[in-house]
Amino acid sequence: MAASWQQTAGRVQAYRLQSISKIQPAIPDLPLQLPKNVTAVPQQLLTQQELEITQSSVECLLACLSTGTWTSKTVTLAFLRRAAIAQNLVNCVTELLPEQALARAAELDLYLAEHKRPIGPLHGLPISVKEYIGMKGLTCNASFVTWADQYATEDAMILKILWEAGCIFHARTTQPQTIMHLETSSNLYGVTVNPYNTDLTSGGSSGGEGALIGLRGSCLGLGSDIANGGSYIAGTLGPLSTDLEGIEIMMKVILASKPWIIDPTLVPIPWRDNSCEAERSRRRRIKIGIMRSDDVVTPHPSVTRGLEMMVARLKNLEEVETVDWKPYDHKQAWEITASLYFVDGGKQIGDLIASSADRTRADIQGLVKIKERYRLEYSNRWNETGNGQLDDMIDVILCPATPGPASFLDCSKYWGYTSQWNLLDYPALVFPVTKFDSKIDRWPSSYVAMNDQDQYNIDLYQPAKAFDGMPISLQLVGRSFNDKKASI
Repeated sequence: MAASWQQTAGRVQAYRLQSISKIQPAIPDLPLQLPKNVTAVPQQLLTQQELEITQSSVECLLACLSTGTWTSKTVTLAFLRRAAIAQNLVNCVTELLPEQALARAAELDLYLAEHKRPIGPLHGLPISVKEYIGMKGLTCNASFVTWADQYATEDAMILKILWEAGCIFHARTTQPQTIMHLETSSNLYGVTVNPYNTDLTSGGSSGGEGALIGLRGSCLGLGSDIANGGSYIAGTLGPLSTDLEGIEIMMKVILASKPWIIDPTLVPIPWRDNSCEAERSRRRRIKIGIMRSDDVVTPHPSVTRGLEMMVARLKNLEEVETVDWKPYDHKQAWEITASLYFVDGGKQIGDLIASSADRTRADIQGLVKIKERYRLEYSNRWNETGNGQLDDMIDVILCPATPGPASFLDCSKYWGYTSQWNLLDYPALVFPVTKFDSKIDRWPSSYVAMNDQDQYNIDLYQPAKAFDGMPISLQLVGRSFNDKKASI
């Protein structure tokens, strides 16, 4: 008799517990009474050195590792221990890798002792990885119970690059079933919650990575945006980090390896450190378009406040010019995106959860033509910001990343503020700017919802006090192949 999904999930979760039990010294028990915001709990359970290590910036860690100030083993064990605590607090990992990680750390320590130099630019740095990204000999199940025993036969190319640069993989993180959800939950691993408020979602589909990094069980991780099965919207991988320098370091390492030589579908564009300086030399100022709303769902007042705070700061910078950006038919973009996410009618996913549907090839071709026309129209709108001068176009768009802070579990529905850039194939960098404050972040009494989605977003953040202290984030968006500009 085949195992039930509950039996399979129980076996997978027991394996996860076993991976944590291999960490020595043993992980201390959590306090009996936990606050909703658990970000400070690790400080109660780790040693002073472990706290110093796990709260250091990526740059500081790499400097200390390259000189031997901290050994790779010491740093790896500190992050393993903090990652285990994070798992116990918010359920964010699919497994820890103590045996593999500490063996790798020992090799790197020996290399540094013998050669008096680091093995590569990421020497000894622990990096976490979303489970969906294949790691040879380990599961690659996308959180489907049906795929619980599916294993990767080789490392993903991006992992090979990071490994050659000297990193250590210490944790694998949770994702939602299908890799196509705004929250991170599955029958296989359970629900991942937000470390700033465990009543709320950690987001998705890389919610495990986000939660682990939020608790500093990792300083640098690898996630993804969408699954590509049956989709005509390009998915991509990308870094998550506790600081901006970590993002840039990973991007530099990956592109310096020239991955396009191995994968001919990749575009040969290096990381351009001086791209923003070149813009300034041509016209002296970086031009940033400010998009306050996508005209489909109005951002919560907390997000608007965060955006206006950032705009005020930018206006005080002589090297920056800000202009308003009017979104071009984001409602249509949402409709196109929703149609193209599952051009097979969700058949591949449906087969896995016992239902399926099909779409004709003609339907798909028509949708792709609509997508390409929309992308051209959007590009033309961007070009028009230069008033006939290509060098005077906006460099990036500053806008909300979501229409509000993290929501209650099983309530997230709208992701048009990020799927927009999936459709256009534009890079974006998300960053925190402030925190929710129910005393001042209130809807104007005169505000009338634009549509049902907008009304849902208004109702979603009630009672407002439940969201106090939650991070509010924005994003910088660049044009295709201008990833560096999104990190200015």
